[in-house]
Amino acid sequence: MGRWEPDANGRMVRAAMELFAERGFEQTTAGDIAARAGVTERTFFRHFADKREVLFDSSRTLERTAVEAILAAPADDTPLDAALAGMLAAGGLLEDRHEHSVRRFAIISANPGLQERELLKLAALAEATAGALRGRGVAEPAATLAAQSAVTVFQVGFARWVSAEQPPGIGVCIADAAAALRALR
Repeated sequence: MGRWEPDANGRMVRAAMELFAERGFEQTTAGDIAARAGVTERTFFRHFADKREVLFDSSRTLERTAVEAILAAPADDTPLDAALAGMLAAGGLLEDRHEHSVRRFAIISANPGLQERELLKLAALAEATAGALRGRGVAEPAATLAAQSAVTVFQVGFARWVSAEQPPGIGVCIADAAAALRALR
């Protein structure tokens, strides 16, 4: 393994993305990822519960960012506007990670098990969003409806962002999806 190098987590994420693209998710092991990143398999498992979690490494950060933005939204924001502010803040974390996001989206789209995991992470984001709205005094079912709607807007905006040839920024994609939702009246 040689001398210690910084950013083991980032190296493992990059190695995993490369290997998943080269070999496929199913054919890549945690040991393969660790070897490519220049760490031990033990180090890999100190950072990630399993190889799937490499793809969802930023989930907690996105969730925390969304919650903070919701709680900081103006007091007179509607529940939906506050929830959408959270999704825009979360999306902002991805803005400079477009290429990574495109590759991640392709890997997840090709694997039903990863699609299921993605849905679980999005459900956790929706629950955290609803919890933040309840923390702002929003009653049920409005908190859950606004949270689920905002996460759906995030999904639609994200899918457009990673699928377009020349996409605008993710914030624009999320805002456009929010405008489309509002136009459904």
